[in-house]
Amino acid sequence: MPSASVHEFTAELVVRRRGTPAEGVAVLDLGYPDDAELPRWQPGAHIDLILGDGLTRQYSLCGDPRDLTTWRIGVLLDPASRGGSQYVHERLHVGSVVRVRGPRNHFAFVDAPKYRFIAGGIGITPIMTMVEAAALSGADWSLLYGGRSRRSMAFVDELVERHPDRVTVWPHDESGLLDLDSLLGEPEVDTVVYCCGPEALLSAVEDRCAQWPEGSLHIERFAAKAPSAQTDSAALERFEVVCQRSGITLEVEAGDSILELVEEAGVPITTSCYEGVCGSCKAKVLEGVPEHLDSVLKAPDKEAGDMILCVSRSRTPRLVLDL
Repeated sequence: MPSASVHEFTAELVVRRRGTPAEGVAVLDLGYPDDAELPRWQPGAHIDLILGDGLTRQYSLCGDPRDLTTWRIGVLLDPASRGGSQYVHERLHVGSVVRVRGPRNHFAFVDAPKYRFIAGGIGITPIMTMVEAAALSGADWSLLYGGRSRRSMAFVDELVERHPDRVTVWPHDESGLLDLDSLLGEPEVDTVVYCCGPEALLSAVEDRCAQWPEGSLHIERFAAKAPSAQTDSAALERFEVVCQRSGITLEVEAGDSILELVEEAGVPITTSCYEGVCGSCKAKVLEGVPEHLDSVLKAPDKEAGDMILCVSRSRTPRLVLDL
């Protein structure tokens, strides 16, 4: 049965099914052997796989949120893998046991009359559930789905079969780069844009949506933005972090990670990516002004006082956290 982590559900689950819906992609169905229910989740959520040897990786849930017995993920075998996707492809088979934590959602699906979905490669995984939610709601929606080739694009046949009039498949080897200008060139009223994929696609979509109404664009990154893409930092080199509930004060020097210092001090906190993309080490700021250097928090989260500890820093000499 599940065991509790600091903040989230954690459990040992079994790989109940494994498939290969595209070249280099493995789809795993995770659950309890006795079909016991798992925590509910919403489109856009992801989970952590705790793989051992210090490996923890995040993967979007791409199954049916109404199925409470199964968590489905799709994992691309990355040629530049640091070990996570290689571990999944080589060591997780039907019957394998894997430690799982979550779900967590920083890519929440919001109600809207119109949706424009854009997916690149394995970025289709969180978009899959949103497409089905939009279809069930009766909203006006379309999906532009790009990839290197058709054989590398997971779920492409399923999507086209279910929604032939709303899904546009755009393999690079057949059609070149995605035609974002025709889709996003003119802002649409009451329309929300969701995009997930490689950084080049996300940056291009951000550029096209610069003139859209605030809040129209929702994106999810699988990797942190390059430092050159970050806003010029106003962070101090040295500052003090107070963990109020724990009664611990930490001195942060240039090059230190707040998260690592918090961990070393024994303050309970959930950790995962250490890159500012998963949101697991989020903490509430009670005093001081953080310098947000993550790739996950939205403006409302920052205004509410949330902070991602692994990469962010402080603009003020003292930062008090609800830890």
